[in-house]
Amino acid sequence: MERINLKKKDIINSIYMQIGFSKKISETLLEDILQIILKNIIEQKKVKIAKFGTFSLRKKKQRIGRNPKTREIKIITERNVILFKPSREFKHFINTDE
Repeated sequence: MERINLKKKDIINSIYMQIGFSKKISETLLEDILQIILKNIIEQKKVKIAKFGTFSLRKKKQRIGRNPKTREIKIITERNVILFKPSREFKHFINTDE
């Protein structure tokens, strides 16, 4: 299966076509939604969107890594990662034959 990248522009066009907002309003709406999600992930460490899934922030500890080509050992710094766990409804929707 070929990988298809969904761009913000595609979502904006979809909002524009389905709801009828102008493209500028559709873009602002999408940006506002994404900012709300990001802000809450940073502040609350978790965002649950009903019937979609949960985004959560997890801190990964510093660890030793190795470049597989050169075998050079490097330290991978401590960092935050975002995890996504789909809801039961999301999983069901993905696995139904429609």
